[in-house]
Amino acid sequence: MKEEESGPQNRELYALLHISPEASDEEIRKSYRQWAQIYHPDKYQALEMKEIATENFQRICEAYEILSDETKRQIYDIYGMEGINSGLELGTKLNKAEEIKEELERLRRQKELQKVAAHLRPSGSIMANLSLPQFLEGDGIMKGMAMASEVQSQISKNNAVAIGGNLAVNGNAGGGAASVVFRHQMSSVSSIEFMGSMGLRALLGVQTTRHISVHSTATMGLAMSLRDGSVNLSNTWTRQLSDTTHGNIHLSLGPESSIAVGWQRKEQKRSASGEIKLGTGSFGATANYTHRFSTKSHGRITARIGSTALELELGGGRKVSEFSTIRMLYSVGIQGIFWKFELHRGGQKLIVPVLLSRHLNPIFATGAFVVPTSLYFVLKRFVVKPFYLKREKQKASENMDKTLGQVREARTAAKKAQQLLQNVANRKRSRQLETGGLVVTKALYGSRKALKNRNQIEEVKDEVASQIIDVTLPLNFLVSDSGQLKLHEGVKKSGIMGFCDPCPGEPKQLYVEYTFDGNNFEVIVDDLDELLIPQESHRI
Repeated sequence: MKEEESGPQNRELYALLHISPEASDEEIRKSYRQWAQIYHPDKYQALEMKEIATENFQRICEAYEILSDETKRQIYDIYGMEGINSGLELGTKLNKAEEIKEELERLRRQKELQKVAAHLRPSGSIMANLSLPQFLEGDGIMKGMAMASEVQSQISKNNAVAIGGNLAVNGNAGGGAASVVFRHQMSSVSSIEFMGSMGLRALLGVQTTRHISVHSTATMGLAMSLRDGSVNLSNTWTRQLSDTTHGNIHLSLGPESSIAVGWQRKEQKRSASGEIKLGTGSFGATANYTHRFSTKSHGRITARIGSTALELELGGGRKVSEFSTIRMLYSVGIQGIFWKFELHRGGQKLIVPVLLSRHLNPIFATGAFVVPTSLYFVLKRFVVKPFYLKREKQKASENMDKTLGQVREARTAAKKAQQLLQNVANRKRSRQLETGGLVVTKALYGSRKALKNRNQIEEVKDEVASQIIDVTLPLNFLVSDSGQLKLHEGVKKSGIMGFCDPCPGEPKQLYVEYTFDGNNFEVIVDDLDELLIPQESHRI
């Protein structure tokens, strides 16, 4: 169970100085002076103690520097240390929380744009067409090959450029083309693109897109061929039909005029699309359905029918890493029987279609589908799945080791901070014992689940015990001279001096046993709740 992010945030510095988020300037100064007296390095002679004091004194000084400055404190309350470290210009003109928030958002956008401008987004594909019949006839297995590559860059806030090219070889023939596209964002609802290409399809064109309404978009394009001077005009209208469905109409007027109507529907577990296209010399229809079995695997079926196509394609894919996906497809149609293998990694694709037969033999077509499908499920069951389960388990173990390492460091720092509090805490405890005042006898902070076993904490497993830290000493230090202890609401207790977070990501509580006026008390509170003791309702 993950710790909920509800409730006030950016309160660690308040916890460090043991003050309320609503503390006045005088209360901040008073708290700073008290903590500075405890942790000032000049008070200690031993080198180890001086180093511990120096480290914690720097933390206290940083907290005071931020919270004692009105503008910095406003920034911290809104955006925490991210706002302090963002490079936000501080000045008299930024006096209101709204102004600070607006300025920080501006800086954030500026940094994002700088990051995007410096980032090139390359993409490309390689297709290797293999032919088994050609290989059996002694002509070699490679039927043809094609490569395409493109690099996109955001050169300014409103301008982007894409440069690409492609090469294709089929038998003894081949060719290529190079293209460049410049895109300008004219406003928040409209953009324009200028494009040009050289090679097999040399042309110049312009295209503009505009959001007509919240649910509708229109695109109009004009292209002229540099070979024969022909002009093609295109229009596309897209409309959101529901939360998961879009529809579109595409009209093309030119040497090969056509009209196409399509739709796309995408849900969490499944997606589907379809299109019908009618042209002056051709027609066609396409339907596609994809089902996601999990976040990593999916199955797909595609059908195409028309004047130049009759094909059924079945297959699926699996995400093998954060950036990589493999797919295996089987298709049968008038062009023959194919296997197709695909590897997608980032923006790169490797596609290998393998022609198995030019003839539609029902027995061969069935075998070509059944054999590799059976092989796939066998490999998945006995090779692929065990491999990835082992790898995921190893990654989980590495992440756990990393988290445990961070927790060990935090626990060590908390114990060191407690060392410097020990003398004062013991004196306060002795005075409270003499007067029958407030004495904390046991205090544990950590995982809510682990605290349920607090009475058997010595017998539980080490990993459960490691989710709790003993904070008896720092709480005795925080007891006031009047015999009261208050931890402020809305402040995570892990930020208190001598505390730490022993279980990152888990909901936490603080359990306290104490004595007052000869009676025994106990109380347990959530991480962000206020603690005020002594109280009669806590008596055992």
